[in-house]
Amino acid sequence: MGLEEKIRSVPDFPKEGILFRDITTLLKDGAALAAAADALYEPFRKERVDRVAAVESRGFIFGAPIALKAGCGFVPIRKPGKLPAAVESAEYELEYGADRIEVHRDAVEPGQRVLLVDDLLATGGTMAAAVRLIVRLGGEVAGIAFLIELADLKGREKLKGHRVHSVIVY
Repeated sequence: MGLEEKIRSVPDFPKEGILFRDITTLLKDGAALAAAADALYEPFRKERVDRVAAVESRGFIFGAPIALKAGCGFVPIRKPGKLPAAVESAEYELEYGADRIEVHRDAVEPGQRVLLVDDLLATGGTMAAAVRLIVRLGGEVAGIAFLIELADLKGREKLKGHRVHSVIVY
């Protein structure tokens, strides 16, 4: 299935000069959604994966079904103040300023292999912070999977040393 054909390109969103890759057109197609989850997981199917972790919010859409395919648990990585128990947090740089993500301290046990998933790799800052969180908890990064990679933004450079898989590269 041509997943790239299922993604709508919206010019000048959220601001002029940006070409936004809208996955809602893919998500509304059940077969495309299933194919996307399969394509994200396929390179890691033979790997030991003890947890799948995904970054809020669109990463959750793909992370949970991949965890089901892998036969393991799912770990949500959230924006600050969304998780009810003790958390570990990591900051990352934005174009203007910084932001932070959090994960429960008991989400990953030492030595567990974690597959990280998100919908989009742009500058790589959010996923680099997610990697730091998993490692800080004692987990090992089994790999990192993205539906879309915007190659011109060079986000892969922030993820060096890790196996990165992108289904669609623009």
